[in-house]
Amino acid sequence: MSGPDWSFEADCPTPVCGIDEAGRGPWAGPVTAAAVILNIDDLPVGLNDSKKLSEKARDRLEIEIKARALAWGVGHASPEEICDLNILQATGLAMRRAMEGLSIAPAFALVDGNYAFNLPCPVRTVVKGDGRSLSIAAASILAKVERDRVMVALDARHPGYGFGAHKGYGVPAHAAALKLLGPCSAHRLTWGPIVALGGGESPNSSDHNPLVYYRVTASAAKQPRG
Repeated sequence: MSGPDWSFEADCPTPVCGIDEAGRGPWAGPVTAAAVILNIDDLPVGLNDSKKLSEKARDRLEIEIKARALAWGVGHASPEEICDLNILQATGLAMRRAMEGLSIAPAFALVDGNYAFNLPCPVRTVVKGDGRSLSIAAASILAKVERDRVMVALDARHPGYGFGAHKGYGVPAHAAALKLLGPCSAHRLTWGPIVALGGGESPNSSDHNPLVYYRVTASAAKQPRG
């Protein structure tokens, strides 16, 4: 199967942005979305579904995407927002925040998956779009790299859970840490696995401040291109 191309973008009004998310499934951390308006005359080489790329390739492409794209934005929804809204609605919130970071207003959005989120412009969903659309592939890379960066920071802030290694996913090491330490403010406290492991009430942490830096990241993540 060939990689992503420009065929979906060619059928859309311009400018068109690709949108994808990272972090819908983990037990901890934000859900992160990215929106990217690529320049067809200056495309980074090697764009693909972020899951098919090595960490080194993703890091390289993040720099190239931000340097060459016409516009990009990254947005997050915090664990508290995920619990309050549900993961689907929180994902839409992160996508809208990512679009707010764009320095160019898109006329159309290509969104990975099969759910048409309520966004500021018309939407076309593309199942497995991160492997089919160059714009969605670029968004998948920015979302993945930025969320991984947040989880490494949370590992330093909440040592013992292994966030930097498993990125908040429900691996055995994460479950063992939860049994030992209880949840912290980075966990999605109302989620079934957290409740089942003895969490879900108050975080076992002296840090009860809202994780507002998730929102700050969204507002700061924009890159106009002259």
